[in-house]
Amino acid sequence: MDTKRVVFVGVGGQGNLLASRLLGEAALSEGIPAVVSEIHGMAQRGGIVESAVLLGNVSSPIVSDGEADVLVGFEPVETLRALKKCNQETLVITNTHPLPPFTVSVGQGTYPPVDETLDLLQTKIKRVIALDGDAMAAQVGNPLSLNMVMLGALIGSGAIPIDADAMKKTIQQSTKKAFLESNLKAFDLGYESAKAQ
Repeated sequence: MDTKRVVFVGVGGQGNLLASRLLGEAALSEGIPAVVSEIHGMAQRGGIVESAVLLGNVSSPIVSDGEADVLVGFEPVETLRALKKCNQETLVITNTHPLPPFTVSVGQGTYPPVDETLDLLQTKIKRVIALDGDAMAAQVGNPLSLNMVMLGALIGSGAIPIDADAMKKTIQQSTKKAFLESNLKAFDLGYESAKAQ
């Protein structure tokens, strides 16, 4: 199979490390070789967190600049910041809900309008899937299920060889019972949203 390099980027507390781990587990359950690497920035809430999942026969867990096949951004400005990992053919899936950094909330910085961020992404990348993952997570009654929305969008995009059933089985095996229903609903919302774009 062709190698697929998926980069997840977000802010501490958004759950992107869990999303990358689950993706790796789903791949392995399907017999697809997978390497999961975590490049922590500041993993406390508010810091940048990046991880990568490499599917197929790969020798290095590192995704070099321009090498990502898919970039999954949990926060619009972080998506923009990670663009160096992409090339024109990279699929970019981004959450449109801003989570401005601390410097903005204390008046030491400005946060660019999300529509400008999306416009910029679309000038550099052929295919961008944009969705308000936080709104979808809220819709299922579990604000922490943003990572499930983003995983759903990734699987729904068809960009990687893992189907929804395999992904859901992995989610079921590693989700606390109290959150299972909302996590699966969040996954479905992300999946449908990506399919429609």
